[in-house]
Amino acid sequence: MPRDINFFGVLLPGVLPLFLLTLLLQVALDSVLNRVGAYRHSWHPALVRVCLFVCIFSALLITLYQ
Repeated sequence: MPRDINFFGVLLPGVLPLFLLTLLLQVALDSVLNRVGAYRHSWHPALVRVCLFVCIFSALLITLYQ
């Protein structure tokens, strides 16, 4: 995967597609966890969402940049 992506003359970071994929996965997982009611058992739902986002993003980075 390239370090930078040339998008009409603007250099974008190479992890931008992974970030966007992580956002999509986070929205899907968040809706499932909200529908199941898992956030009722957490102390701070916003922290759970941030931690899940970081875990998904780091897992994608590790699998692609190994």
